[in-house]
Amino acid sequence: MSTSPVIRVENLRKTYGVLAAIDGVSFEVADGEIYGLLGPNGAGKTTTVECLQGLRRRTSGSIKVLGLDPIEDAGALRRQIGSQLQESALPDRIKVCLFSATSANPTNWQTLLEQWGLQDKRNAAYGSLSGGQRQRLFVALALVNNPKMVFLDEMTTGLDPAARRVTWDLIRTIRERGTTVILVTHFMDEAEHLCDRIAIMSKGKIVAQDSPQGLINRYASLIKVIFTTERTDLDWLNTVEYVQRVTRSGPRVEIEGKGPVLALVAAELVKHGIIPTDLRTEQPTLEDVFLNITGNKLRE
Repeated sequence: MSTSPVIRVENLRKTYGVLAAIDGVSFEVADGEIYGLLGPNGAGKTTTVECLQGLRRRTSGSIKVLGLDPIEDAGALRRQIGSQLQESALPDRIKVCLFSATSANPTNWQTLLEQWGLQDKRNAAYGSLSGGQRQRLFVALALVNNPKMVFLDEMTTGLDPAARRVTWDLIRTIRERGTTVILVTHFMDEAEHLCDRIAIMSKGKIVAQDSPQGLINRYASLIKVIFTTERTDLDWLNTVEYVQRVTRSGPRVEIEGKGPVLALVAAELVKHGIIPTDLRTEQPTLEDVFLNITGNKLRE
């Protein structure tokens, strides 16, 4: 994966009257990475990617995508990108082969149908497809011109858990062939599993940006160690290295700490004759990151 940026955004703003849908957003995307825009509905994610694709005219700021301005070089840019929009519709009888025939650099549309589990639907009318099948069709259409970059906006919404996992594998396959992926999502697990880097958006701004683990290390590094015991003499747990807080509710004990806190707590428990069978940890997640940064849970 090259480190040269294929997207460079500086101080992007999009306003509607006094409302700022995007308020001073800046970021870069490297060639060949999966870059995620993560945040709740209304955070400005979709508006941002629509400005990147030239589907909305920015109010101010600078955008370069594959070295092109999305408005001034719209035709040249659209020949090099693919897009799966959050709100998409097709005529009921449209077929994928029509899009392949009009593409300047088409990939094998039959292979795409097979990859996305639609080979049995190649002659089906669009209107007869299920919601999940329509979603997969739009992704296949985004790839039909063999693009250098693909924009995927909330692509797994409405899919069942098994279909989501299959879709994640296919997104990784897109990246493995050298295509840059811009992934818009409000699913924490999706961003954490797929993205090389993530920009967390809230109220039109990027409030944090890093790799998933980098965000967790910076904003939510506390690990929870949880177990149950009937023993009440546990004050010594507060003296264990890396332990920051010990709380108890009935027999349930919850310890917060950093680094090797699990190993140290477990060793001390054994030393004090406590060997819980339910000892477990809860690792911090992107949900914790978002909560710590914004003070709000991200609602799906």
